[in-house]
Amino acid sequence: MNFQKTKLAGVFKIQLERRSDERGFFARTWCKDEFASHGLNASLVQSSISFNAKKGTLRGMHYQAAPFAETKVIRCTQGALYDVVIDLRPDSLTFKQWIAAELSAENRDMLYVPEGCAHGFLTLADKTEILYQMSQVYTAESARGVRWNDPAFAIDWPAKVQVIADRDRAYPDFRANQ
Repeated sequence: MNFQKTKLAGVFKIQLERRSDERGFFARTWCKDEFASHGLNASLVQSSISFNAKKGTLRGMHYQAAPFAETKVIRCTQGALYDVVIDLRPDSLTFKQWIAAELSAENRDMLYVPEGCAHGFLTLADKTEILYQMSQVYTAESARGVRWNDPAFAIDWPAKVQVIADRDRAYPDFRANQ
């Protein structure tokens, strides 16, 4: 795997190293030792998928608060999405900044999202499926979010939002002490 730093400390875009032959290719998508060698949380305890029927579906921006803050590794297994991470760590030099990456079944790239960052995405194709690996189990009492279109972040979404949950639409304006 090729780990590429982003402008947000601790957030990595991960590209697969393919071993190709006449059959196709083989690539590792997870290795505890490789993640740990980059100083990343290599403890993953839960995996989930998100299937999104329609292009323009927005999910996010979600995170879990301490003591259940979580690291996520995200990969698109079908379709394509615009994946966004917001740095919500008050002591970070990139606090309130965001990055985005296009993840697709075709490019097979992944995004590593550390604790203290919110994550969300906008689907760029119908029938888009995302695989999540997380360092914590989902804990409803710790689930939090910030609004996808909050002016505090000014995220530049590439397309119109067509489908969004009421919860994601209704998060209040961001306050640094949330």
